[in-house]
Amino acid sequence: MPSDSTVLEWMLDSDPALRWQVQRDLLDAPDEVWQATRARMATEGFGARLLALQDADGQWAGGAYFPAGFDFNGPEAAPGAGQPWTATTWSLNSLRDWGLDAARLSGTAELLAANSHWEYDGSPYWDGEVDCCINAYTLANGAWLGADVSALARWFVEHRMEDGGWNCDWVEGSTRSSFHSTLNSLRGLLYYEIATGGSPELRAARKGGERYLLERRLLYGKATGEPVFPSVTQFAYPFRWKYSALNAADYFRAASLHDGDAPDPAIADAIAVIRDARASDGRWLQQEKVPGRVWFDIDVPPGEPSPWLTFYGTRVLDWWDTR
Repeated sequence: MPSDSTVLEWMLDSDPALRWQVQRDLLDAPDEVWQATRARMATEGFGARLLALQDADGQWAGGAYFPAGFDFNGPEAAPGAGQPWTATTWSLNSLRDWGLDAARLSGTAELLAANSHWEYDGSPYWDGEVDCCINAYTLANGAWLGADVSALARWFVEHRMEDGGWNCDWVEGSTRSSFHSTLNSLRGLLYYEIATGGSPELRAARKGGERYLLERRLLYGKATGEPVFPSVTQFAYPFRWKYSALNAADYFRAASLHDGDAPDPAIADAIAVIRDARASDGRWLQQEKVPGRVWFDIDVPPGEPSPWLTFYGTRVLDWWDTR
């Protein structure tokens, strides 16, 4: 396997959106170094390109979750086609995940409050809707941009399942939690808690959701002991809404660091999956491409070494191995 420095240099030869995170989390660079790289996102690379695509009304692609004029009966809405990833929520998710300074979107929260409504029922943007994942993204994006999303935070306490997690299909009558919905809900709650301080009630809900995944060791059906679905061990970036062992372990790393807790031993099986997926050259391959229209590609095609997956995989293993 090549030296760690070779892989690190390869990751550093990337867009500022990734480079600054490598500098901070893998190289432990001085604050002024990675902060200077992060600031460059607003004027070059992925961040600048996506900022330039924002509409005058604060949205992207003219819609909240889907582009304006999306045909819900057309080919893009067919099973397996993959929804477009160009609308407001997905664009905000990318910029936030990349670490863009919210000041670069000054006024966006107000514009979205005035102009953006959910395709599901026409509700105002910052009120959210009925889908756990959508509401989790909105909660995190609202906390990032300074919108008042406190009522949406309480929504997660009210809509938690009896088994501990969440399921976007609750509105269709589902009473069992979903790995996908629970992880996305946890990410939104953690981001909100870090940004605002949260509350004991929200923290208790977050910890309950974590227990749901930990009881299943991040991988398995509780009753069967078998992998909950095949793609749990398949890694792709961007993560979008999809659950995987890597996506989940990265969340638990963030939660552990925020809470000051040691890694939970229940994560060990997921860590083994992540470690086994590392190629002999020290990198992780893009294993699939989540289908759907995009503004532009931000990672490699399936089968090629992915700088983003290598960053996440390395960061998770560093955290686990130094516990």
